[in-house]
Parts: sequence; C-alpha cells; structure tokens
Amino acid sequence: MNALHVILMTLLVIDCIALIVVVLLQSSKSTGLSGAISGGAEQLFGKQKARGIELVLNRTTIVLSVIFFVLTIAISYFSL
Repeated sequence: MNALHVILMTLLVIDCIALIVVVLLQSSKSTGLSGAISGGAEQLFGKQKARGIELVLNRTTIVLSVIFFVLTIAISYFSL
C-alpha cells in the first residue's frame, strides 16, 4: 500500500464517522407514513425552512456526503 492510499483511507474513515455523527444529531422531520407523503411536498415547496442549528447540520451533511463520494472515487481510481 502506498502513502496516498493510506492517507485517502484515513480521510475516508474520519469522514464516515463525522457523517454518522451529524446524521444522528439531526431531529426527525416526519411522523411515519403520513409524514413521508405530506412532508415531502412541504419540503419541496418550502413551507418548512430550517433555521439555526438544523440548517448548519443540513449543510454539513451535504458537504460531508460530497466529500465521501469524492474520496471513494479517488480511492477506487488510485488503487488500480
């Protein structure tokens, strides 16, 4: 294993742990099946806007998931 692979794998593990923690910190936005049906429409049309810590957690989740995909693709590309 070369140094680049070890560094990318370490960053991926750190990113995975951070992503799990951020997702678990978020509060639930639906109330079962009825929330899944009506909640999607409310989020789509912007009736419920996230504020404060929920907005920060939402954006952090998006950033961490993009980093996760980039690191995963980089590991698969450089491991060939």
